[in-house]
Amino acid sequence: MALIIFTQQLARFLPVPQFETDATTLRNALDAVATAHPRLTAYVLDDQGRLRANVVAFVDGRRCRDRALLDDPLRPGSTIHILQALSGG
Repeated sequence: MALIIFTQQLARFLPVPQFETDATTLRNALDAVATAHPRLTAYVLDDQGRLRANVVAFVDGRRCRDRALLDDPLRPGSTIHILQALSGG
């Protein structure tokens, strides 16, 4: 199972559970999250299903290759980190 870990910055808006999935791509993993936690998905993906501009995804320590396709392969034991960029001063 792959493990998805969401940044704690999202916790001020809604619960951010770690999520396990047997998905084989990042897209499939995020689709599984969307089914289980639709409100969380709205903070991660835009209305066209791409990563929002202020969000980045890492699969096993590597930044995802394509923010629209999200076709990075997952293997059993993969770790996915979903982070929001912080701004301000």
